[in-house]
Amino acid sequence: MTSDRNLLPSPLPDIVRPDAGHVLISHWDTAGPEQQRALMDAVMDAWEEHPLPEGFLSRSCFAGTDGRGVLNYAQWRSAEAHREFAADPANVRFLGRRIGAARDTLAENAAEPDAYRLYRSMLLPADGPGGAAGADVADGARGAGAGRPVPGCIVVVAFDTGGHDSARRLVDTLVDRFSGGRPEDGGVSSNFHIRTDGGRVLNYSEWTDEKAHQQVVESRLQEDGEVLRLIRAVPGVRPLGFRRYLPHRGLGRRTAERPPSGAGVG
Repeated sequence: MTSDRNLLPSPLPDIVRPDAGHVLISHWDTAGPEQQRALMDAVMDAWEEHPLPEGFLSRSCFAGTDGRGVLNYAQWRSAEAHREFAADPANVRFLGRRIGAARDTLAENAAEPDAYRLYRSMLLPADGPGGAAGADVADGARGAGAGRPVPGCIVVVAFDTGGHDSARRLVDTLVDRFSGGRPEDGGVSSNFHIRTDGGRVLNYSEWTDEKAHQQVVESRLQEDGEVLRLIRAVPGVRPLGFRRYLPHRGLGRRTAERPPSGAGVG
């Protein structure tokens, strides 16, 4: 366990924290549930036991509902803060060795993380599904999500995009169309990240549980539905599907306003 009192166990990162200027995301595949859990615990043990700089904000592991996948999500204040940490030989010796040993147990798909920045979010009102319409939170004007339901399921939806223009147009099309409407039962937030090269968009969406998301898939995400029609109308965009995950373990730095969300690097 870390000795830094500003770092707390927190399986759910504060996605919309305003000081997160650099986000690292990757997906790994394991052989099954036993290896999945062992890998996540080995990675989180290593991060919790190593001194971390002020530029580090959070590191989380999520367990794929297929029993194999692992989602890695890390937040840093800036790309420079992460580069400085990664270039330090002491960090390479300790974290690099331990995380490398854990990843070496994987038969395939132990990808290095890609760098993203959160672009826009749609948040459920703090008083829940019975309250006012969902809010659009733009980059640079993000705030805390206190009072919203604690997510029990994370769904990551991926799109290949032809560059920054098509990436922003995709996100703007969806957020402008659906923010202001009544949120779906079970939906907590949608958080659209654009990869730093503009070649991919990831929607990190929070749900109360897996069943709630499946109900929306069956009712609104059909081939002839409005959502897919809007996506297909944006040039340079190719949908890649979605993966579901469950919160497992994480470590988060307190924000100025409140500690990281939830109970309880890459």
